[in-house]
Amino acid sequence: MNFALILFVLVVLTGIAWVADKLFFVPRRRLAADAAVAEFDRQQERVGERFADENPAQTRAKLRDEKLRQPWWLEYTASFFPVILVVFVVRSFVVEPFKIPSGSMVPTLLVGDFILVNKFDYGLRLPITNTKVTSGRPLQRGDVVVFRYPKDESVDYIKRVIGLPGDVVSYQDKKLTINGKAVPETPLPDFFDEERIGYAKQFEEDINGRKNRILNNPAVPPFIVGAEDYPYRNNCNYNDRGVICTVPPGNYFMMGDNRDNSADSRYWGFVPDANIVGRAFFIWMNFSNLKRIGSFE
Repeated sequence: MNFALILFVLVVLTGIAWVADKLFFVPRRRLAADAAVAEFDRQQERVGERFADENPAQTRAKLRDEKLRQPWWLEYTASFFPVILVVFVVRSFVVEPFKIPSGSMVPTLLVGDFILVNKFDYGLRLPITNTKVTSGRPLQRGDVVVFRYPKDESVDYIKRVIGLPGDVVSYQDKKLTINGKAVPETPLPDFFDEERIGYAKQFEEDINGRKNRILNNPAVPPFIVGAEDYPYRNNCNYNDRGVICTVPPGNYFMMGDNRDNSADSRYWGFVPDANIVGRAFFIWMNFSNLKRIGSFE
């Protein structure tokens, strides 16, 4: 389901109703209200003081309100236009909420985390088409990014940016190297994975001074099983130690922080810049653990 498209259609339909109400229906209701009040005043003059309404001002107001009231079909269209428009603009150009559906970004993001994604940091994009209209800042290694899955663009994925265009990313023997420089890893206490009900080896990774936690089990074999065919696959060399890839222009190499349980660029290839949705930066809710609320790296 393309929620952005549905929201856009609602904006158009309610917007048409709102404009029609302001330009056509409101003037007609005002004329009807004025006519009803004038008719009431004429009736009061005809019946005389003895039979006149005891509270004419209240009756006039009631008549006017009844005639000015929107019909039900306008109440459920034009009245909702400002709210839907604000939601559409904020969701398209400011922040968009997402829910984490899988454990590929554990321990940084857990299943059930509700996150916010910055939609303008990398440049504004038109909704529906995702066409970039402002440049913004470039993606940086270590950013956590939501993007449209290259194999099925109706699906949103979230991973960490590991390789930028032109980078040589090597994942050999479970160790990450970028442009010939090994990414430092510092052992941390084991992480209890509630989804898998067990402890996992945890490390702190330092990508160009940006630190984040990862899970990486040295006992899991390093080779990549089930790598698919994808654009620029000849940029990657798979061997029994892992994979080495040169990131093509206009693309990025993404990996999940849960290194042994993440379907990412090692398996299905590079992410084109046109697929970028935005930068994830804040957990706004986790109903199972309110302590999760806050920013993350």
